[in-house]
Amino acid sequence: MSDSPAVILRAPTDFDVEVLYRLASDLDTWEERSPSTPAPLTRAAYEARRADQDSAARNVRFVIEAEGTAVGSISLFDFDDLARHAEVGIALVTEARGKGIGTDAIAQLVEFAFVRCNLRRVHLEVIESNAGAIRAYEKAGFVLEGRQREHAWVRGRYEDILRMGLLRSEWESAREEAPTRRG
Repeated sequence: MSDSPAVILRAPTDFDVEVLYRLASDLDTWEERSPSTPAPLTRAAYEARRADQDSAARNVRFVIEAEGTAVGSISLFDFDDLARHAEVGIALVTEARGKGIGTDAIAQLVEFAFVRCNLRRVHLEVIESNAGAIRAYEKAGFVLEGRQREHAWVRGRYEDILRMGLLRSEWESAREEAPTRRG
């Protein structure tokens, strides 16, 4: 995983339920996390959804911890065992954004996906106005692969959904070049 001691990925515990519920029920950031229509999420509905997610054997979910505090979640889901790829999803509490925490978490998850899960490719979708997330994904090596024009209704207007992806071969090449760039 990453050299950064400040950000770690770990399994969710019962102590994380409050922050995870807070993330899941945040209407201000709904469109960044979900293609469904924004709606209040009751605690009971969240608990039911969490139980469904926990029983999904092919989802890999981590809590993002920064300086000893749970600040988000990150996951690999929709695994394709034949083509060796999965989708990435991340959510951070508002106060954790813009501090490099998401960038570090994405880098750690990408390494986990390629080294531990033996994936060949990872991909994600992001709304075009989420510039901070796009920067974090690009820093991790993701490249724009496609665009679904005016595909999402986001806070009163249509937005494009960007599809970004990263191949293991690209990730490995970037890691091999990294020491020469620093030196």
